[in-house]
Amino acid sequence: MKRLFILTLILCFASINMSLAGTFKADAKTKRIAAGTQFELVFTQPVSTSANYDGDSFAAILKNELKTENNTVILPQGSVVRGCIKEIKTTKRFSRGAKLYLEFDHVVTPNGRQIPLDLSVRSYDRIYYDGGLYKNLGYGEAVKQNYEKGVDITKKSTEYGLSVGDDHPGLQYLTTPFCAIGGFIGGVGYLLGDSVADMFRKGQEVHILKGETISVQLVNPIDIPVY
Repeated sequence: MKRLFILTLILCFASINMSLAGTFKADAKTKRIAAGTQFELVFTQPVSTSANYDGDSFAAILKNELKTENNTVILPQGSVVRGCIKEIKTTKRFSRGAKLYLEFDHVVTPNGRQIPLDLSVRSYDRIYYDGGLYKNLGYGEAVKQNYEKGVDITKKSTEYGLSVGDDHPGLQYLTTPFCAIGGFIGGVGYLLGDSVADMFRKGQEVHILKGETISVQLVNPIDIPVY
């Protein structure tokens, strides 16, 4: 009786193994997507340094399908890529902006398999050397922008003084110096005033809007099952 029971178990396991072997053997093939391949992702939800936290998940969809050289579709348009927020560095005084670090986890294939993948962002307003997304760096950058704005104020004031001569010839010799001096004083005032304010002002947040498209690049190659 005991031998019959053991024999029955062996036959059952053998039958299951043969069945599984036939299933996986079927015509499962893979196509490799090479490292360095770039594609576009459309975010299906907003991601923000002001509203999200470390570890929050997000999803994006493939904007264009990926094909092989012989036009075999590897990943169709609309394939889902999932990831999470690896780290958020919050805004600080002296105009230091936030930084957003994204970690892409896997792509969902047409047959429902989850394939791990490693992506890096290739296009955004500004990308830090370590991969963080940001809008502005800090106080030095803010002062530079204030200086450029001050120069622009002086330039426009001077141009206005010169334009007076279009309707009243000769009058620009009087108006131009006054406008230039006034513009210079205004530009310097803006530079000093806003630079002081930037000492206490926090930098900009990073926002990725729902529906926004971001270009990414594959860091390591991946093999996708093709049936």
